[in-house]
Amino acid sequence: MELGSADAFDRMGTLGVEEEFYIVDADGRPTSGIDDLVYGPEPPEPLAGRLDHELFQFTIETQTPLIEDPDEAGAAVSTVREALVDHAADHGYRIAAAGLHPAAKWRELDHATKPRYQAQLDRIQYPQHRNTTAGLHVHVGVDDADKAVWVANELRWYLSPLLALSANSPFWNGFDTGLASARAKVFENLPNTGMPTAFEDFEEFQRFERRMVEYGSIDDRGELWYDVRPHTGHGTVEIRTPDAQTDPERVADFVEYVHALVLDLADRYESGESGTSVRRELLDENKWRATRYGRDTDFIAPDSEGVVSLDSFVETESDRLGVDGLRSLLDAESGTAVQRRIHEESGLDALCEHLTLD
Repeated sequence: MELGSADAFDRMGTLGVEEEFYIVDADGRPTSGIDDLVYGPEPPEPLAGRLDHELFQFTIETQTPLIEDPDEAGAAVSTVREALVDHAADHGYRIAAAGLHPAAKWRELDHATKPRYQAQLDRIQYPQHRNTTAGLHVHVGVDDADKAVWVANELRWYLSPLLALSANSPFWNGFDTGLASARAKVFENLPNTGMPTAFEDFEEFQRFERRMVEYGSIDDRGELWYDVRPHTGHGTVEIRTPDAQTDPERVADFVEYVHALVLDLADRYESGESGTSVRRELLDENKWRATRYGRDTDFIAPDSEGVVSLDSFVETESDRLGVDGLRSLLDAESGTAVQRRIHEESGLDALCEHLTLD
């Protein structure tokens, strides 16, 4: 039984970034490549020991080394990406990045044979069989387990604006879904996903985690795939909401804000601030708005009185926390809009090419 402990939460403010990508051929179309890239010869630094795959044989995941200085996060992400692109090229592949690959048709793609994923396929069936999603996960170290749970609780309202800013997956299984982030909805069909409830403290969260394993709902704690979670192995709070990003500068923008937000919430916990009480249904509604409309929506306020526009959210949070990345994300054309524009103007081949990393 793989379970973490409160002892893991011993450092504040460290960073780790996980990105999920697609292995594609010369034309940018999905192809099975994990046998060569993951199970072949040891990949070069900084990928060694930090490269794995996901459910399908065309999905691959990277992890940055532990980042001590948040100012170095952007460089760390770029270094890992460049190493992955070079590693793939050495084996005749390319790498693509988006929340969903527009040309991926799950019925035509091979699943990984790793026992962990075979067990998930057997247990979950249809929802997992079609899970071709790719996300961006940001870990921020927290130095106290109860603090980490409190921070994760408070982060929940902020997740929907982050999803709206990250939306980069309008196409799934070969068609335009009409959603800004089809990935969010496809992934949410799995169990133990979406917006979690609040937990009173670490003891309550750990009790839940343990019971889910003991009762056979999950094989290990890593299968609690909620949009935010205290990671009891790494000692972090992990935000799992954003779509995978094509542009590494956008990843750096998200990391900057998430890091500043977690540190701010940690300070508020230390100051004895009481947590907010937001109905789970309203959090789900906000996430739906982000999933469906992306940038073109507003969000029910935390106190349920009125709505908050995305523009207002960005301005308030940028000024409050002294960050620049949120404004950069808002000012740029959204990933969803870019994909639709390229697809309409130039077709699927051009879109596949656009999503590949140089």
